[in-house]
Amino acid sequence: MITAEIDKEYVKEHVRIVPDFPKKGIQFLDITTAVKDNKAMQMMINWLYEQFKNKKIDYVAGIESRGFIFGAALAYKLNCGFVPIRKPNKLPAKTIKESYSLEYGTDTIEMHEDAVKAGDKVLIIDDLLATGGTAVAACNLIKKVGAEPVAVSFIIELDPLKGREKIESTGVKVVSMLNYDLD
Repeated sequence: MITAEIDKEYVKEHVRIVPDFPKKGIQFLDITTAVKDNKAMQMMINWLYEQFKNKKIDYVAGIESRGFIFGAALAYKLNCGFVPIRKPNKLPAKTIKESYSLEYGTDTIEMHEDAVKAGDKVLIIDDLLATGGTAVAACNLIKKVGAEPVAVSFIIELDPLKGREKIESTGVKVVSMLNYDLD
């Protein structure tokens, strides 16, 4: 196995920018080109590990779907459990739900109600931070059962959209590997 030094520029070079996706005027940052490169993937997981290796994390919660990629690998490396946070009607047992606002309408995420318990320390992971709505909803799910969201971590943060401010206003720390200003 290759153990790569962490080179943020190398990772950034492997993130593909797709113009006009999912609609005209949006520059979509595609992480799939970085995760398919074994060196970039190792750098991302190792970077996440370095941020949280000295924290007492009971669970890593990954937000569907790209949060699963990083969350499961990081949970393994941190020697803790992994919890999926999913779109509605994807989990088989009893769930708790949290809805949040989108530009036009609302969306909902779910977690098994017994996934974490009061007092557990949970790290939430997703690939990209835009406006922060999904991440705040994930924090609220964790808090509903009395657990503590230790931080929310991302590989990519879109600085102009100010999602960090939205999350941090709830008292939860944000940690991002790569920052982008696509203006």
